[in-house]
Amino acid sequence: MAIIKLEDVKKNYYLGKTEVPALRGVNFEIDKGDFISIVGPSGSGKSTILNLLGCIDVPTAGTVIIDGTVTNDLPEKQLTAIRRNTIGFIFQSFNLLPTLNVVENIEFPMLLKQGNKSLRVKGESKEFIDFLIEEVGLKGREKHKPNELSGGQRQRVAIARALSTKPRIVLADEPTANLDSKTGEEIIDLMKKINRDLDTTFIFSTHDQTIVDIADHIIRLKDGEVVENRKIN
Repeated sequence: MAIIKLEDVKKNYYLGKTEVPALRGVNFEIDKGDFISIVGPSGSGKSTILNLLGCIDVPTAGTVIIDGTVTNDLPEKQLTAIRRNTIGFIFQSFNLLPTLNVVENIEFPMLLKQGNKSLRVKGESKEFIDFLIEEVGLKGREKHKPNELSGGQRQRVAIARALSTKPRIVLADEPTANLDSKTGEEIIDLMKKINRDLDTTFIFSTHDQTIVDIADHIIRLKDGEVVENRKIN
């Protein structure tokens, strides 16, 4: 069953008075549990699609459906709710809060979801954080701050943080771009394991051929159009 659907989606930007098309009528569906790579050269529309799927932007025309909800005309409050409750984000630059330790970085989205940033999570939520720390291989480093961690360890924290609110969809923007090849492969293997264990839908915008090679669904873009949409059995 499709958890994401794009129907004839167009997105135009303006440079001064010049209209620049970023997407030219994109159509595709993504099923729950997919491990999908969105690939293509710079300027092909990858980042634009991630912004639409992350409810950071809205299309100029066409329809974007996220987990059964048409997002085009939603007010900002509802878009924020989708970002907090349905979608997790992993960035190539990690985007960790430097003053918070590993546990505090992971629990921060949970506190935002609860609407209270001053309290610590407890009970089942605390147990889930412990599970995530174990899952991403950071046991023993709970009190470390980002500047005390390697690049690969920081990305592991970012993965756990993205999963902390139990999102149905995780968007990953070039998640291995700032990692060496060995660490990048370890991070990809970790995300594939989480994809299998938790049935979380992972959507990558990437140039990394290693991610493309293990994806079970590939969408290739060129000049704002889909030139390949292939599911791999």
